[in-house]
Amino acid sequence: MIDRLRQMAIFAKTIDHGSFRGAARELRLSPSVVSHHVSQLEESLGVALIYRSTRKLTLTAEGHRLLAATHKMLEAVEGELAELSVLATAPSGELHLTVPSVLSQSHFIKQVAAFSEAYPRIKLFLDFSDTRRALIDDGFDIAIRMGPKAKNSATSRKLFSVQRKLIASAEYLSTRQVPNDPKDLVDWDWLVLTPAQNVPVTFSKADSTQATIKPEARIFVNDANALYRLARTGIGLAIVPDFLAQVDVEAGSMKYVLPDWELHTIDVFAVWPANAPKHGLIHLALDAISQR
Repeated sequence: MIDRLRQMAIFAKTIDHGSFRGAARELRLSPSVVSHHVSQLEESLGVALIYRSTRKLTLTAEGHRLLAATHKMLEAVEGELAELSVLATAPSGELHLTVPSVLSQSHFIKQVAAFSEAYPRIKLFLDFSDTRRALIDDGFDIAIRMGPKAKNSATSRKLFSVQRKLIASAEYLSTRQVPNDPKDLVDWDWLVLTPAQNVPVTFSKADSTQATIKPEARIFVNDANALYRLARTGIGLAIVPDFLAQVDVEAGSMKYVLPDWELHTIDVFAVWPANAPKHGLIHLALDAISQR
């Protein structure tokens, strides 16, 4: 079958160019090889396709019929090849991502938007949730996670880091004496993320001084956005990603507590299935949303 299709393509090129020599130039074959393929096609079909003379080639009735069918075949194949070529330069498909809901307030959103704009043929399905979703069982291509000290591996990559800040409303701080050391905060009203309720809080200064406290919390929240909104009401202090509080701190309604002390950063990293193609959509998206 493959030989037959090749012979049909050579036959069509011969007629299109009006000679064996013209077809041979385009196909980079010798005229005798082109003539041989056409003869083989005629022999296998049991009909004459071309009347040959010293000056021109003339199609038989069977030749006209086969040429029309061959042109349809070649147009379909060439159209598909052109489409595949476009897809190679303009990737398409679907990507399903699960993302911590707090990142909906971060620059991560701009990175996703830029990726979508650059690759409009890729459909994105984003699941923003603080419930940890399973990568494979829940049908995701990429899971974005947050945690300390992420490591790169064959199926995970650090994307960027998030600075955390201890914040409280200006109203709440007006009722308290200005703290100088983390230990001064132990009996304050703490609002804490539920997953971190048993984790001690470690502060550090530029001179490498460190202090660790484990305060008793008043309220436990499983959503970082809700945690910050509660802190804004003035009922206590909380540790949140810096991008949540930036606008309110600039406006003066929220303030950093112990601004000379820093908290450990949190890494944002991606994990993906082990069988993901190295040059597929998953890695294309990872390169786009990684902060270099």
